[in-house]
Amino acid sequence: MRFGFNRTCLEHDPGPRHPESPDRLRAIKQLLDRKHEASIHTPDPTSRESITRVHDEDYVDSMQSFIADGGGAWDPDTVVIEETWEAALAGAGLAVWAAANASGVESRRATPFALPRPPGHHAVVDDAMGFCIFNNVAVAAELALDLEDIETVGIIDWDVHHGNGTQDIFYERGDVQFASIHQQGLYPGSGEIDETGAGLGDGATLNVPLAPGATDAGYVRVFGKVIAPWIRRANPELVLVSAGFDAHERDPISRMAMSTEGYGMLTERLLRLADGLEAAVAFVLEGGYGLEILTDSIGMVDDVCTGYQPMDPDGSPRQQDIAQIKAARDAHGIGS
Repeated sequence: MRFGFNRTCLEHDPGPRHPESPDRLRAIKQLLDRKHEASIHTPDPTSRESITRVHDEDYVDSMQSFIADGGGAWDPDTVVIEETWEAALAGAGLAVWAAANASGVESRRATPFALPRPPGHHAVVDDAMGFCIFNNVAVAAELALDLEDIETVGIIDWDVHHGNGTQDIFYERGDVQFASIHQQGLYPGSGEIDETGAGLGDGATLNVPLAPGATDAGYVRVFGKVIAPWIRRANPELVLVSAGFDAHERDPISRMAMSTEGYGMLTERLLRLADGLEAAVAFVLEGGYGLEILTDSIGMVDDVCTGYQPMDPDGSPRQQDIAQIKAARDAHGIGS
């Protein structure tokens, strides 16, 4: 794979006890240094004007001023320092690079994977939330629509937390299709099945919340029975993955039971789906807070893109997962 990495993102440091630590990127970089086939790129930061394509200008002004004055706790979860502004622009630039370089690759080995910090999918139109300053994947999707031959972008968010910010930004639009699979009831408490979009975006938002403890079998079934047929119907030219790895069974801040191999299964099915659509694919890092499982899971995504065939999941989905799958299919008119 081609990885987008910028050392400027290491300068954003919300403090020694904060789970969204620069050590996350340091651990990933150590992994990439060991994987000789990994290609590392450092694109330019994005512009303020690109940020205001998806975020309210008054919010961007307020955040810029808050950071320039020394920063602090924007909210109980989201802490910024003077270096955060440049890190946030660099991180969004990585996502833009990934989206812009996803098309026309010779093989999935060249799939781009952006590694921004701070993460982005909780940042709404007019506010920061949940460690996130600017919505990296939303900025990338918005600018991708300016590219030739990109009329529709699909975003698949498999972070354990609902991507409320991405949903918020595109909720009333039909040119960006947003799907999220997440732990039900976890921060920020949104992402119910009946949140399906509005106006021009009616039906363009898909949520599949699963109860704590969902395993590989549940996630894979959701992807195959709900997300894949829904995305096929939208037929996007580009699929962006908000790739959080905090649904892992050993992540310290969630209660899901995904395995490292499970992320390989999701990746394999994603690539198969994209091949059928002749769609480009790019990944954008979101959460994942256990350093070992974060790097192992990213390594698994890379391995699958370079040819590894993951094992099928053990066991079957739980009955409550099957019920959620049925409810999501019914909400979007997905037939048998």
